[in-house]
Amino acid sequence: MKEIKYQKIISIIREIFNNPEGFIPLHAPVFNGNEKKYLEECIDSTFVSSVGKFVDQFEEKVCEYTGANKAVVCVNGTNALHLALKLVGVKRDDEVITQALTFIATANAISYSGAHPVFLDVDSETMGLSPEKLERWLKQNVELREVKLEENQVHPHLQPVNIKTGRRIAAVVPMHTFGHPCRIEEIIAVCKKFNIEVVEDAAESIGSFYKDKHTGTFGRIGILSFNGNKTITTGGGGMLLFNDEALASKAKHLTTQAKVPHPWEFRHDEIGYNYRMPNLNAAVGLAQMEQLPAFLIAKRKLAEQYSSFFLSFINKKGNPILFMNEPKNCHSSYWLNAILLPSKKETELFLKETNQSGIMTRPIWELMTDLPMFHHCQKDDLTISRDLADRVVNIPSSVILTNI
Repeated sequence: MKEIKYQKIISIIREIFNNPEGFIPLHAPVFNGNEKKYLEECIDSTFVSSVGKFVDQFEEKVCEYTGANKAVVCVNGTNALHLALKLVGVKRDDEVITQALTFIATANAISYSGAHPVFLDVDSETMGLSPEKLERWLKQNVELREVKLEENQVHPHLQPVNIKTGRRIAAVVPMHTFGHPCRIEEIIAVCKKFNIEVVEDAAESIGSFYKDKHTGTFGRIGILSFNGNKTITTGGGGMLLFNDEALASKAKHLTTQAKVPHPWEFRHDEIGYNYRMPNLNAAVGLAQMEQLPAFLIAKRKLAEQYSSFFLSFINKKGNPILFMNEPKNCHSSYWLNAILLPSKKETELFLKETNQSGIMTRPIWELMTDLPMFHHCQKDDLTISRDLADRVVNIPSSVILTNI
């Protein structure tokens, strides 16, 4: 019988999940609270669409937890990001900077806006957008030009323009990868120098804090995802987080087809979107939010178990496999636990052996610039992104309630 090189890792994962033979998924949802109760209540009320008390309560509960002033639910995180870009003023033929190492939804939302994505490198520690690489690219490619936004405006506005393309840089979208906060304060400081809006892709990071402040609350707008594989889920769903209450009101208006309130008439004052989360999904979300603190304790315990194991793991060639711990100044949700293998060849072997053994593991994403629809886009050297894309693998990260 052929030797399984990574049998020791397979065995420790099976031991941790108390599953000696069966399939172990990457991240399974846990419905252990009031989900059924709230769903029955929602169905009995007949308010199963985008109007109902669970929508309001879910938004309020997330605000209470994250510290955001207002929250607006959406059908999914990608819709939320698309709307966030529109709300901060991204227009067709603008440019939006993000990281090349990200889930494709980030780049797709930029494309939905008609804007051109620019892909920059990440930090090795956070796997999120590098503030140094961002500042370097902006200094080399952007100048501030005076423009008048309105006819009767007294003071001209300094607008960041790409000197090579002539296009406006409208926003920067950093992502908090796998629940690990990026260096968001430094990114925002760089963007302020160039008058660029920041939209946080916090889709993966509910429960994550940077310097005791929740991710998604640093930029002009932040977004969360509640997809079935996230720390908490509504089946499908997303949310926008705001500090600006007026902007939140605008978002809620746009998500409901921009319908103007009236007792019976259908009045719409601009192009809107059917992006509102149904009350059914929000009922599940509210029940999940009630369990979030327990989920996060369990996930941190799992991360500690992995970290302890990989601290002493050395392969037969004497190379360690490193566990990706939370970055400095961060409290991570550890949505997906990630390890760093010694080489691309070892990554491919690890993925093959674990998946053939019934352990679901997945590589980090392909770089956006390697995909055919984004191959032509502007980018920097992407040195760290390329290395991480070759070597990072996610291992099973589901909530284990017995860890509490």
